[in-house]
Amino acid sequence: MNNSTLMIQGTTSDAGKSILVTALCRWLVNHGISTAPFKPQNMSLNSAVTSDGGEIGRAQAVQAQACRIAPHTDMNPILLKPNSDVGAQVIVQGHAISNMNAQEYHHYKEIAHNAVFQSYQRLAACYQTVIVEGAGSPAEINLRHHDIANMGFAEKSNCPVILVADIDRGGVFAQIVGTLDLLTASERERIIGFVINKFRGDMKLLESGLQWLEERTGKPVLGVLPYLYGLHIDAEDALPIDHHDQQYHHRALHVAVPVTPRISNHTDLDPLRRHPQVKLTLVGPDDPIPDCDLIILPGSKNVCTDLQWLRQQGWEQAILRHLRYGGKIIGICGGFQMLGKRIHDPLGIESEAGSINGLGVLDIETTLSAEKELRSVNGRLSIQGSPVSGYEIHAGRTCGSALARPAVHLEARTDGAISQDGLVLGTYLHGLFETPEACAELLSWAGLIQPVKIDYPAMREGSIDKLANTLATHLNTDAIAQVLGLDRLMKDTSRL
Repeated sequence: MNNSTLMIQGTTSDAGKSILVTALCRWLVNHGISTAPFKPQNMSLNSAVTSDGGEIGRAQAVQAQACRIAPHTDMNPILLKPNSDVGAQVIVQGHAISNMNAQEYHHYKEIAHNAVFQSYQRLAACYQTVIVEGAGSPAEINLRHHDIANMGFAEKSNCPVILVADIDRGGVFAQIVGTLDLLTASERERIIGFVINKFRGDMKLLESGLQWLEERTGKPVLGVLPYLYGLHIDAEDALPIDHHDQQYHHRALHVAVPVTPRISNHTDLDPLRRHPQVKLTLVGPDDPIPDCDLIILPGSKNVCTDLQWLRQQGWEQAILRHLRYGGKIIGICGGFQMLGKRIHDPLGIESEAGSINGLGVLDIETTLSAEKELRSVNGRLSIQGSPVSGYEIHAGRTCGSALARPAVHLEARTDGAISQDGLVLGTYLHGLFETPEACAELLSWAGLIQPVKIDYPAMREGSIDKLANTLATHLNTDAIAQVLGLDRLMKDTSRL
């Protein structure tokens, strides 16, 4: 078996694969083992720009940070970005190639296979270990043919697999046993053990179940990870629904975010979720936009369709009324495009070819094109000049008189716009709130008195360390080191 690679698969989506990969990556590099993350195929609307100028899933960029290396397109060679219920934009080794429906992508998988293993082999040649994250569940029998996301990859690369399950969902033993039952004999053989995630309670009450599981399956439970509160780790895709750990002052700035079906890069909001002076409300279907200080229109993978959906919810009138009463608005990427007068999609890049009226609060028009803008940028906000860093991922080209009042001054150009009345700000920059000074300046512009500065990147780094320390405490790390062929090397290192 390939001892330089370890794959983490889950009994379900959101079982804890991304978190466990992140923790393993930091734990290994803390012991002097050069490590790279890898996810063969990812379906996510949260993405990041890489050092080689491509686009990968946001989770793999965070895992690269855990490895203390720059994110690279080889870490996530296939990224699927859904732009409808039946289709997605297919991104191969960092660059969009086309939109495909499920059947078209099924026929494309042979080419995708080649890209996956080219990228994996390059990483394996450069790093001592590669920690691989599966996608969804390996027990999706309808997706087994030509699989590259789970056991298909594990079988071809001949790597061991750890299966992780979320006990907080309930039915954890059924999850594990049922998953094993749906695998082939060779697939079951390569699973070296289980990790149970998000446990809260008395471990003694779980011990009989763990013993039963090991006797039933003949495989060890490698560890039980506790439920960790307050982690500042970017979500792979789903919007967070657990807000019980957010505490804010009663005089907080109230921020409302209309959530559209194809919302993308909602991780832009993470610094605000954790800000002690911000009350963040995600506005879902059929909910009214509440009275608030600031409305943020986030990114979208299908701007025209999401804008139509926003109108059907009655949110357009609420947004315009918010402006009439002096409220502030920030539009990011697709949200910025929505703020303009017109959006044109002549090639049908995201939806049907044609044009649509925007909200009309900025004098701009946007034309979608086949080629994306992918880059990391640095600059200063035009309000008070605070430094800001971020990244651009968009297919639109925007023009109009409002751009003469830019939102951001970059190193060689400007970005975005601020309305003449100073109530509306639009930008293409993702990560807008991550720089402490920029976040404080934007909150002050929105009406917050004496905003405190929070360092969200430092929070994320602290969370990665917390994950690695938790893993070292609650997992059988000796067994993992042995599987990777690193036990002797790790015992010799002075970092232990």
